[in-house]
Amino acid sequence: MSGGSGGGSSAPGRFADYFVICGLDTETGLEPDELSALCQYIQASKTRDGASRFISSATEGENFEQTPLRRTFKSKVLARYPENVEWNPFDQDAVGMLCMPKGLAFKTQADSREPQFHSFIITREDGSRTFGFSLTFFEEVTSKQICSAMQTLYHMHNAEYDILHTPPTNDKDSCSSTGDCNGTSVSKLQRFNSYDISRDTLYVSKCICLITPMSFMKACKKVLEQLHQAVTSPQPPPLPLESYIYNILYEVPLPPAGRSLKFSGVYGPIICQRPSTSELPLFDFPVKEVFELLGVENVVQLFTCALLEFQILLYSQHYQRLMTVAETITALMFPFQWQHVYVPILPASLLHFLDAPVPYLMGLHSNGLDDRSKLELPQEANLCFVDVDNHFIELPEDLPQFPNKLEFIQEISEILTAFGIPPEGNLHCSESASKMKSLRACDLVSDKRNGNIAGSPLNSYELLKENETIARLQALVKRTGVSLEKLEVREETSSKKDLKIQCDEEEFKIYQLNIQIREVFANRFTQMFADYEVFVIQPSQDKESWFTNREQMQNFDKASFLSDQPEPYLPFLSRFLETQMFASFIDNKIMCHDEDDKDPVLRVFDSRVDKIRLLNVRTPTLRTSMYQKCTTVDEAEKSIELRLAKIDHTAVHPHLLDMKIGQGKYELGFFPKLQSDVLSTGPASNKWTKRNAPAQWRRKDRQKQHTEHLRLDNDQREKYIQEARNLGSTIRQPKLSNLSPSVIAQTNWKFVEGLLKECRNKTKRMLVEKMGREAVELGHGEVNITGVEENTLIASLCDLLERIWSHGLQVKQDRSCTAFVLEDRASVYSASTQIWAFQTTRRPTLHKGKSALWSHLLHYLENRQRKTTSGSFSTSGILLDSERRKSDTSPAMSPLRISLIQDMRHIQNISEIKTDVGKARAWVRLSMEKKLLSRHLKQLLSDHELTKKLYKRYAFLRCDDEKEQFLYHLLSFNAVDYFCFTNVFTTILIPYHILIVPSKKLGGSMFTANPWICISGELGETGVLQIPRNILEMTFECQNLGKLTTVQIGHDNSGLYAKWLVEYVMVRNEITGHTYKFPCGRWLGKGMDDGSLERILVGELLTSHTEVDERQCRTPPLQQSPSMIRRFVTISPNNKPKLNTGQIQEAIGEAVNGIVKHFHKPEKERGSLTLLLCGESGLVSALEQVFQHGFKSPRLFKNVFIWDFLEKAQTYYETLEQNEMVPEENWQTRARNFCRFITAINNTPRNIGKDGKFQMLVCLGARDHLLHHWIALLTDCPITAQMYEDTALIKDHTLVNSLIRVLQTLQEFNITLEASLVKGIDI
Repeated sequence: MSGGSGGGSSAPGRFADYFVICGLDTETGLEPDELSALCQYIQASKTRDGASRFISSATEGENFEQTPLRRTFKSKVLARYPENVEWNPFDQDAVGMLCMPKGLAFKTQADSREPQFHSFIITREDGSRTFGFSLTFFEEVTSKQICSAMQTLYHMHNAEYDILHTPPTNDKDSCSSTGDCNGTSVSKLQRFNSYDISRDTLYVSKCICLITPMSFMKACKKVLEQLHQAVTSPQPPPLPLESYIYNILYEVPLPPAGRSLKFSGVYGPIICQRPSTSELPLFDFPVKEVFELLGVENVVQLFTCALLEFQILLYSQHYQRLMTVAETITALMFPFQWQHVYVPILPASLLHFLDAPVPYLMGLHSNGLDDRSKLELPQEANLCFVDVDNHFIELPEDLPQFPNKLEFIQEISEILTAFGIPPEGNLHCSESASKMKSLRACDLVSDKRNGNIAGSPLNSYELLKENETIARLQALVKRTGVSLEKLEVREETSSKKDLKIQCDEEEFKIYQLNIQIREVFANRFTQMFADYEVFVIQPSQDKESWFTNREQMQNFDKASFLSDQPEPYLPFLSRFLETQMFASFIDNKIMCHDEDDKDPVLRVFDSRVDKIRLLNVRTPTLRTSMYQKCTTVDEAEKSIELRLAKIDHTAVHPHLLDMKIGQGKYELGFFPKLQSDVLSTGPASNKWTKRNAPAQWRRKDRQKQHTEHLRLDNDQREKYIQEARNLGSTIRQPKLSNLSPSVIAQTNWKFVEGLLKECRNKTKRMLVEKMGREAVELGHGEVNITGVEENTLIASLCDLLERIWSHGLQVKQDRSCTAFVLEDRASVYSASTQIWAFQTTRRPTLHKGKSALWSHLLHYLENRQRKTTSGSFSTSGILLDSERRKSDTSPAMSPLRISLIQDMRHIQNISEIKTDVGKARAWVRLSMEKKLLSRHLKQLLSDHELTKKLYKRYAFLRCDDEKEQFLYHLLSFNAVDYFCFTNVFTTILIPYHILIVPSKKLGGSMFTANPWICISGELGETGVLQIPRNILEMTFECQNLGKLTTVQIGHDNSGLYAKWLVEYVMVRNEITGHTYKFPCGRWLGKGMDDGSLERILVGELLTSHTEVDERQCRTPPLQQSPSMIRRFVTISPNNKPKLNTGQIQEAIGEAVNGIVKHFHKPEKERGSLTLLLCGESGLVSALEQVFQHGFKSPRLFKNVFIWDFLEKAQTYYETLEQNEMVPEENWQTRARNFCRFITAINNTPRNIGKDGKFQMLVCLGARDHLLHHWIALLTDCPITAQMYEDTALIKDHTLVNSLIRVLQTLQEFNITLEASLVKGIDI
């Protein structure tokens, strides 16, 4: 919602709605402003050392630490003209608070009393806005009562001060010498900064204000400054003040779109211009100031935070700076609009709003004394903190980069340099300095036009070299990688000789810079979203039912859109597509079909996108990360210039009003009490009023149009528009009224409901995404979820948890203490004050970013430890649901304890994670992967005492029903498998626990050789680990292997009994608890089975459910082991499962199909290919069945293996070649290839048996797309006739042909084999 989108649409076209005067009401006298005084008091007491001294009256809002001149008193709206207008009802509380956000200020003649201008915004319930512009100045207090009241307050203050502050002498010296201990020294200063009624003149602040429907900031500032000048200048103004105010309220119209308007102030003409409907919306704040205050780099980072809807807190001594930065950032977002809490100036009495657990953009006034560390904020995990005055910005962790950030910064820097503004900002941007800089570079450009300077940009750069700003620029340039050679000084296309501009030069430059910068920002989005329309999913049902189910609907094909984007854009875009502002933008698009009905912002954006499409004439989805510079600047600049050169409308001049003689006089230096009778109503007939019919009528008319379009009745329509505005955001702006506890409670209740709703939507969205295809078949959501997107969703869940844990937090824990002290476990908790009482509070904060969730976990840990040491609490964790069974004697891994504290310890031990926020996120990811998130959080919150200590009554975590529902929503994550910890922390050390289960029956205990094992996973392998003899269970540590895929196990064949029958191997990740089972069921030993000394086992992840079953039924007897269909051929041939040809064909089909499906998934989602090749129903197993079908077994006890058959075939082909009896070229190549592979596998140094060699051959054949050739070769081989019965599948040409066709489908895939499968082979 950028500047101009206020409520102007429904108001009659008047420039201003109200003129307001605020200040001291002498009738009611001095009333302390309780809420803001209390806030100041709390802040002051936090910054003081030692124990806080509560003074009884402090609770009533008086604070004796503050001298009376520094205290806050209530200001009142003294007068407003007119009393009320129907289209914009007057909000007295809001205007009073925002005109003077800190209440009344008193000063004496000794203080500086410069008038201060600032603007503000009032956002109404429905999201529409009204703008306020106020000028605050000081007037002498003439009321004797007020002066003597102030004198009395000083007497009380001094008496109180003397009682409290009698410090020992040495303390005084140290304080005065350092001047730093703000406790006493400031108070001493304040003591002398006193007020004496006999010698001092007392001044009080007063404010005049305009409330307008549109944000013409420059014009309003001039109006107010000229009015103030009129009462302070010795010469009275030409007409009474009433004439000018009447004129601005009733006779000056709003300029129509695309036109300019001139009207008269007290001393000179005032010009304002309004963009047409095809230009960027109205925005009247100086962008220049924001770049001078923050610098390009910081502005782009802040802009990125705003786009991703982080919480943003601006901090400055100047209200106008807060407003300028907030309005600039939101205006630069075009075509997107900030959808959440937006309070650029947060009145002191609303400080508790920083507690809001929602995205917000707020401005906080600083008193100039406190630095950042004194500011206690309830949450900082997702906070972007901007200290505007000190050129400093603190960013949330893991903020993704804005796409093409460097080129973007370069493009902005070029424009700023052309206007003489250093791109890294101007740390001390006093107005005089910026005026002086005002415009050296542009003079150069005009020189260039007159032919005085050669055209090369380098020459102008040489000239600029003397400029001190360039030195700073170079520093920035080194950082951003921009080359200065490219830095062109923009030529202004239109020479001003042709057009006489009506406003002054300085103002015109501001207009030019504003539009150039805004065009560059807008161009980023038109380039990035040039083809967004292609991906909008239009609803199939009618509008009403679409709207009812709005939150369940997918309205944008995110997956397809992201798959077209350049890789570097993904981290930013995948998160941006999840924001409320993007969702609202797409909703707008769906709701507005025809051009007339389109939201004006959308219309402008769409027309720009169409232009880009015409220029690029490219296929809608062809994306490039080439940086496209902005080309629309000149055109935009031209239209402003034309409006300013030729003024379209001139308003009626101010004139004498029908006032009684003697009215309208005033006293020098005092803003007069105006004549309300002449100002309360406008002229009876006014051409502007006629042209713009009354609001009611126009509103009805718009409703009618919408209703016709949507075929809804008015009530539905109203509800619909209201809902559309409020979608997803519970509150836009706090109600600016005198806050009763009930109002605060109601607001918080809205937050609690909002958080719960967000949690419900988020969990649903994540589950639908994760379930992927099944979900699509059931009619939900999108087809797939990429790794990037899953990460984004989990990150946003972490953000939500941080917001929930920050809501209603009692006092923000100082990270420096919780970190040192809790982790050293040596703290003292003082329950009476509910504040951690440490001597270390003054220590500097070690880490940036503070996490409410991690802080709660640390408190919990501390409590548990205290209970353990005092003996009241014993067990530290719960075993898995299938508790140990005493009777169970079979070898099985002892179950992993479920322990919240243990999981915290794991995270604390990861040295790579440095910050609290990082630890909290890692802990959430780990809990999700272990399917324990809901359970852990339930356990954490079961410590009710702790929750009460840490949270206020209204906090989300203390609303029992909502908390239960929240945990229930999180429980649904247990339905899907996440690897969000394993896949993210890829470099950490992880302990793995191995259990080898040899067969009990066949003498495993006599085994004499030295076994070894090597474990491989998607991220790496362990290398060979020697296993101590007779040790079957061990734990070792190595870098994260990812999901485990294979285990190689073998021995060195030493000793008398070097034969080992291994049933299976289990490996468990001791952090995530994932357990993998690697079935074997084969002998390892020379002369046993197929003579293998090592085997490659392929593993599968056990679900916790099967793990329980496993333990209940104990280890199955060997012959019936279900995971061993193919393995026992050689142990007891009679048990060989006989499959018929149909079953074998089906097995081959399924195995190949699995591989095809694997390659059709997005890369980030694919499982283990090794499992599909070598697993239980993999390709190797299926082909083994093919070759075993009809295989002749010569004698009962001699085992013949498929490998024997393949070796005979090899010998046959080699003899053929020697005898040069080769049928054809093609056939010859196939035979040679086949022989080469068999030889290479036979020559491998590894001791893999015959079945292992067969497995290796199949894997290599699949990799090199040779399997179908080899099958064809072997079918025609005479050896086949000898070794197979006539009924064998391999002798049936029809079946073989269909087998070949199935295997050919693998040709289009690039199969990469895991290293463990082809170790020792170099083909």
